[in-house]
Amino acid sequence: MYNKNIQLLELERIYGRISPFELKDKLINLAKNQKKKSVRTLLDAGRGNPNWVAITPREAFFTFGQFAAEECRRTWNQDTLAGMPQKKGIDKRFYTYLEDHKNSPGVELLKNIINYGINFQGFIAEDWIYELTDGIIGDNYPTPNRMLIHVEKIVHQYLIERIYNIKDSSLEFKLFSVEGATAAICYIFDSLIANELLHRRDKIAIMTPIFTPYLEIPVIPRYDFDLIRIMASESLEDSTHTWQYPKSELEKLYDPGIKALFLVNPSNPPSVAIRSESIEYLVKIVKNKNPNLMIISDDVYGTFPDNFHSIVSALPFNSIGVYSFSKYFRVTGWRLGTIALHKNNIFDKLLKALPENKKKSIKKRYEALSVNPGEIDFIDRIVADSRQVALQHTAGLSTPQQVQMAFFAAFDLLDKEKKYRNLTNSICRKRKKLLFDGLGIDLQKNEYDASYYAEFDLLEWSEHHYGKEFGSYLKENYKPVDILFKLAEKSSIVLLSGAGFYAPEWSIRISLANLNDESYSEIGHILHNILKDCLRDWKNSRK
Repeated sequence: MYNKNIQLLELERIYGRISPFELKDKLINLAKNQKKKSVRTLLDAGRGNPNWVAITPREAFFTFGQFAAEECRRTWNQDTLAGMPQKKGIDKRFYTYLEDHKNSPGVELLKNIINYGINFQGFIAEDWIYELTDGIIGDNYPTPNRMLIHVEKIVHQYLIERIYNIKDSSLEFKLFSVEGATAAICYIFDSLIANELLHRRDKIAIMTPIFTPYLEIPVIPRYDFDLIRIMASESLEDSTHTWQYPKSELEKLYDPGIKALFLVNPSNPPSVAIRSESIEYLVKIVKNKNPNLMIISDDVYGTFPDNFHSIVSALPFNSIGVYSFSKYFRVTGWRLGTIALHKNNIFDKLLKALPENKKKSIKKRYEALSVNPGEIDFIDRIVADSRQVALQHTAGLSTPQQVQMAFFAAFDLLDKEKKYRNLTNSICRKRKKLLFDGLGIDLQKNEYDASYYAEFDLLEWSEHHYGKEFGSYLKENYKPVDILFKLAEKSSIVLLSGAGFYAPEWSIRISLANLNDESYSEIGHILHNILKDCLRDWKNSRK
């Protein structure tokens, strides 16, 4: 076995004690230092930012911004100062603008977005165009602060049609536009505590492996929840992980003492959607064993599997839907996300069922907002709590962000042949095939595979190819961080440990979205060679 240097010893000391994202930053620093000594390119497959950009809806956004700027100068034009856009006749001026700017980038999509709102959503042209114009200029607080009226309807249709795949048109959700899924997570946790729907030391279930904030936030002293892990522990006869949940794990939810369930679907890091049979079984468990279960489902990767089924569509009464536009459209910098809550939901029901002494205490929290604070819906309480209630009048996502969100949503709704979706999905699947070819592994077709990440278990692979004895040697002589260190030090490749996501200890997460295609072949080959080096050491030790 190679001699461990000081840097590796330091990584071993902190491994498993800090977030995998913090560990990744240390590996990046190591890889950068090694890169300076060679011509090697840094390959950071640790973070999930895609390397594509949905450009046409951005072009439409910026072209529309020029129209909005002209509308401001039309009102008041004095050197570097302009006025606020005016509503009357704005629809006629907009269509004139389209005629005068036929060759502007994204103008055809812009025209189609406006017509979609008018023809399919039934918007009044003047109202719709004015909301977008005033919104993109950003000269007013968001009104309503939860979400702009027309924008909410566009995004609602996108979620219903493209994420939740709901056919029942009577199902209606209220949306709160937020600064990405991370803000949604924080706001929801805070409001559940503030409204005494959850308390410190309550039991909550987490479907693992899972994105780390869902593991880290619940255990900080402010919440200190008792975490019950629902593990995706199912495997095939050859010990390959399916990343699905056996019934024995789902049956942990029989316990009515478990008040909430948190999940990411498709999962992160395995990037596998929950199979339809498991969702059906969850529905039975909730209806027959735990009807008051509060479910928070993060569906950010819902566009990547072919046939995605959301918990939100199966259990709309019990669920809060969290969605971020970040991965599909590459808008992590824009911070675009939503919280969706069905108009009839368990959260409002549980609020009404609270003991009178608790109701009285909570009413004081919101009494500045309404003469009947007890009647405020849970989603509107989340809006207020996002600004510590007292600043509720300034709550809400910035209006330019909401306009860009609506443009992305409408762009995808107008893409009836799903050309953009098929393109992004094909990119990820091609890269996974290249990675697995480099590893020397046959890639099996899986209808639930989102292929946004690859979760690769080094120990499972080693035992499958070289036997249990070699696996025992690996465990006795190496740690998973040794492999990550070698990748960063020798090859400037940065990957994430799966253990920090409550995945198997020897698993690693490889983002399939953020590097060029050929990089995944390289990662696969180098990772395979590192394991071959370990195999050679083992064979030498036996001699």
